[in-house]
Amino acid sequence: MKSVSIPTLNGQGTTLAADIHFPAGFDDGKAYPAVVVSHPGGGVKEQTAGLYAKHLAEHGVVAIAYDASYQGASSGEPRQLENPHVRTEDISAVIDYLTTQSYIDAERIGAMGVCAGGGYTANAAINDRRIKALGTVSAVNIGQMFRNGWDGSVADADALPLIQHGSQARTEDAGNGDLATLPLAPMRREDAPNEELAEAWEYYHTPRCQHPNAPGFMTARSLTQIITYDAYHKAEAFLTQPLQVVAGSAAGSKWMSDDLYARAASQDKRFHVVENANHMSLYDVPRYVEEVVSVLAPFFRETL
Repeated sequence: MKSVSIPTLNGQGTTLAADIHFPAGFDDGKAYPAVVVSHPGGGVKEQTAGLYAKHLAEHGVVAIAYDASYQGASSGEPRQLENPHVRTEDISAVIDYLTTQSYIDAERIGAMGVCAGGGYTANAAINDRRIKALGTVSAVNIGQMFRNGWDGSVADADALPLIQHGSQARTEDAGNGDLATLPLAPMRREDAPNEELAEAWEYYHTPRCQHPNAPGFMTARSLTQIITYDAYHKAEAFLTQPLQVVAGSAAGSKWMSDDLYARAASQDKRFHVVENANHMSLYDVPRYVEEVVSVLAPFFRETL
C-alpha cells in the first residue's frame, strides 16, 4: 500500500489523502485497471472503504481509497463539512490523479462506494464518462435519506424543518467560531431509533471500527446542500455504464438501492441481494464482505 496526496482542481483548494492498494506481483511497467472506493458519510479510508480496496486489489486491480474533502486526513475548512457536490467532485479528482499514473490504464477505471459513498459514486458516474463501471454497496442517496428518512417513509415536504435548521445553523456559524454539528450516526447507543442504527453507533464509536479521524458528525450547515440533493439525478438518461448494486435483504436502506437500479439507464445492470444482512453488515462482517467481493471482483474484471 502507498499513501499519496492528491491536489484537487475542483475550485475548493483541497488536497485529498489517499491509500493505493496494489495487486500481488505489481509491476509499474504495466498498465492496470483501477477502482476508486468511496467511504460512507462520516467514515474514513481506514474503515470499510480501505477494506474493500484491499480485497479488490487481491483480485488484480489497483484500488484507491481516499478521505473526502474537509474530512479525515484530507484538507479543507470547515472540518466535517458534508457537501454532496464536493464529495462527487472528489471522486473525479481521484480519477484525475489516476490518469497521470503510467501504471493505470485510463480506459479501465471503475468506481464503487459504500453507503453515501455509493450514492456519490453513482452521481460521479452520471457526470464523468471516465468511470467505465459502477458498483454500490448498501447505497444511500444522502438527499433521499435526510428528506425521506431511513426507511423512505417521510414525505419530501416534511423535511422543510431540516432546511430551516441548516439555514439557522449558517446564521449561528457566521456569528461565532464554533460551527453547529449534527450526528451522521448515533453518537450514543441510546440515541439509535432501531437496532440496525444501533449497529451504526457500534461501528463508528466502539473498537469494532472506530477511528480518531471519524468523529461521526457533520456540520449542521451541510443540511442546506443535502436536503435538495439527488445523487441519482438524471440517471434515467446518463447512467449508462455497467452497474452492480449490492444490498442486504434486511437493510432498512435497501429502497435506495432499489431506486438506483430502477432509474439507471444501464443496459447491463445487476442486483445482488445478500440474504439476512442489514445495512451495516456489509461494512465489515467477514462472511458478508467475502460475498460482496465475490460479486464485485468478477464484475469489475468483466467490465474493465
